[in-house]
Amino acid sequence: MAVRVRYDTHEFDKVDIHLRSLRSNQEFEDDKGEAEALGISSASWPLFGIVWPSGQVLAHHLFQTDYKGKRILEVGCGIGLTSVLLNHLEADITATDYHPQAEAFMQCNTDLNDDSKVPFVRTGWADAVTDIGKFDLVIGSDLLYEDEHVGLLAQFICQHSKPESQIILVDPGRGRHARFSKLVAKEGFNLKQVKPEQPGYLENPFKGVILNYSR
Repeated sequence: MAVRVRYDTHEFDKVDIHLRSLRSNQEFEDDKGEAEALGISSASWPLFGIVWPSGQVLAHHLFQTDYKGKRILEVGCGIGLTSVLLNHLEADITATDYHPQAEAFMQCNTDLNDDSKVPFVRTGWADAVTDIGKFDLVIGSDLLYEDEHVGLLAQFICQHSKPESQIILVDPGRGRHARFSKLVAKEGFNLKQVKPEQPGYLENPFKGVILNYSR
């Protein structure tokens, strides 16, 4: 049985981004066993396809950020709202995610917005060195949700960051970003932490922070 989807329009000032996502976090489809082979359980399978509050905060923050001339990498993009937005705005964006369906959903969403395809690489943070290169700006949202992910994420991001670069992560308040900050500080990154004002586009209060690292 095919998963059920929904269609929404996300507004950024006068820019509209149309997005196809999963109808709920109860959807599941892995007939070919691709996700199972990657260690993705039926419970975690739908998480990539939901528009989470942190993802919305990241997209709106990047919309107001000066990214011109920068090569940008979104890590753990999931449904990829930020990547789709930046691609629509003709930014130099590359997206990555571990989920086997993330790329198909993203490319469907670029089609919905009449845009060119987003360069996408399916990779995990623990994978061997990849050939996607180095970036001026690495972004992501709600990535620090498992203890064992913290070190892997720090290593992956630093591996793909230029000597002079920036990291922007939105964390909903899972209590792990202090450890991540210590790890990237060892690689020369300095942290500026921002508590965003309550966004009008979210129904519930946002308790997280925007983590802005630079070196």
